[in-house]
Amino acid sequence: MTNPLIIVTGKNGQLGKALQKLSLNYLSLFDFLFVDREQLDLSNPETISFFFQKNRPQYFINCAAYTAVDKAESEKDLAYTVNATSVGSLAKECAKINCQFITISTDYVFDGKASKPYTESDATNPLNQYGYSKLMGEKLALENNPQSIIIRTSWVYSSHGNNFVKTMLRLMNEKDEIKVVNDQIGSPTFANDLAEAILKIISHLSSVNYHLSSQIFHFSNEGIISWYDFAVAIQSLSVLSCKVLAIPSSDYPTPAKRALFTVMDKQKFIHQFHIPLKDWKESLQECLKELGYL
Repeated sequence: MTNPLIIVTGKNGQLGKALQKLSLNYLSLFDFLFVDREQLDLSNPETISFFFQKNRPQYFINCAAYTAVDKAESEKDLAYTVNATSVGSLAKECAKINCQFITISTDYVFDGKASKPYTESDATNPLNQYGYSKLMGEKLALENNPQSIIIRTSWVYSSHGNNFVKTMLRLMNEKDEIKVVNDQIGSPTFANDLAEAILKIISHLSSVNYHLSSQIFHFSNEGIISWYDFAVAIQSLSVLSCKVLAIPSSDYPTPAKRALFTVMDKQKFIHQFHIPLKDWKESLQECLKELGYL
């Protein structure tokens, strides 16, 4: 008897890379197929049905996305196609073959006006095109597939690809001082931790031969910080001499508007899956070790 097949999109992204590395620990339980845009191009939704004619997974993890937040303001059609239309199509194809669909969403679906962490049932109100496209992807997934799991996450970083941690390390090595906004509050997510959580969820569902019905979950590391706090911790742990200065968002204008508070309540995830969440600083240390700073 063959193992269940897990297909993962976005194999060259941060989460895709983390899942590839971690999948080596699960090869006795699952077969994996990691794909990039050459094998499955989400900017061309018409190709999705043909892909599923050739591949019939039991689990599908969609890590592919249009993630250029500022560029999405001028490329809103492309962002919508990748993050919404194609997500709906993936969900629909998974429904046809009774495949558990998992897709990754974002804290950008919120407007940041809350005074306490957002729950999954709180009202959404994205401030920019990227957030809008991701929210519409959530809605289409839930409409098209009764077995969709949506995991909203925030501030994703890893030792791979472009992200805040690697940008800060580069700038801190180049400059004597840097300025970082201190009024945008949220929680970082180490891609390795999210990858581990996803594979634990699938392992559990597979062991009990059960599919979850459509649900949204929030996932990040524990802790509430600003981008400035994050930068200071990176500087301190990596023992770089660069000075980190705090500035308001108004001093750092961007094409896409940013929410000021996007902390997410993760109790639903913890209660459903019984997976403990790591503190953000512990996970940052792990990433810095991978990058050779600790």
